[in-house]
Amino acid sequence: QVQLRESGGGLAQAGGSLLLSCKASGRISGYSMAWFRQAPGKERESVATISFGGAVAYSRDDVKDRFTISRDNVKNTVYLQMNNLKPDDTAVYICAGQRLGDGKYGYWGQGTSVTVSS
Repeated sequence: QVQLRESGGGLAQAGGSLLLSCKASGRISGYSMAWFRQAPGKERESVATISFGGAVAYSRDDVKDRFTISRDNVKNTVYLQMNNLKPDDTAVYICAGQRLGDGKYGYWGQGTSVTVSS
């Protein structure tokens, strides 16, 4: 079982960049990892996923050319590089982990807040 802690959120201007990090308390080599986000008044939505083998997928067309998910299994950390930020990206970004064979994301961080001003 791992605990996840996000960092790197904050205030950015439209067009700017932020790098989010998700540090796990244990090894994540056997986990698929993902970033979700929840905007004020909206439901949580998937942003990007990365398999234990490194295959990536982006859940939204409006982020796939601007965001990059990556992982470092030595540091047990997952990243979300966010470029060309837009006000609509304002949300709490949450890291999640799915242990191989579990079938669902069962490990969640507390989230890091991102606010993008126009």
